[in-house]
Amino acid sequence: MRAFSETFVQKGDSQSGKFGYTDMAMRILTLVFILIFMQFSPAFAVQDEAKGSGLPLPRFASLKSDSVFARTGPSMEYPIRWIYKKEGLPVEIIQEFDVWRKIKDPSGQTGWVHKILLSGNRTVIVNSKESVLAFAEDDGTQPVAKLEDSVIARVGACEEKFCKLELMPFEGWVQKKFLWGVYPAEILN
Repeated sequence: MRAFSETFVQKGDSQSGKFGYTDMAMRILTLVFILIFMQFSPAFAVQDEAKGSGLPLPRFASLKSDSVFARTGPSMEYPIRWIYKKEGLPVEIIQEFDVWRKIKDPSGQTGWVHKILLSGNRTVIVNSKESVLAFAEDDGTQPVAKLEDSVIARVGACEEKFCKLELMPFEGWVQKKFLWGVYPAEILN
């Protein structure tokens, strides 16, 4: 009876350049190993420079600092368009490029800022020509504070029509229609 290696494995003739099954199997195995190594090795990772965070767009964020430079393009090479001087100002991220985020502020102005200058902490700004009432509950019956236009507050939660705002020393529910920094159908816990 012939051995397994004699039946299914043919030895190659290295002098003539002919290779048998063993040599071919080793080459395929080596190629598979290299491809697997390249797949999981950061040195061979293909990175798309234009790719951002992968988070949905548009979305709201807030400024992390009281000195944020908004540029005309996504690089330090572009000139500064605006300098924002209000930490916590809500902004809408409308585009991403690498580590740069194109933002829109409450007045509609746009500019590019580095992602380290943005925070995921949600804030809103009161957008009303008249005073807006904050209520103890989301039923709108017991007022606890009166908010003026352009007041910035941290968002605690949002339901269908109201958002709970944290504005020291007050907490209160305000109708979404008076707030810039949350979407009309957005629910936050």
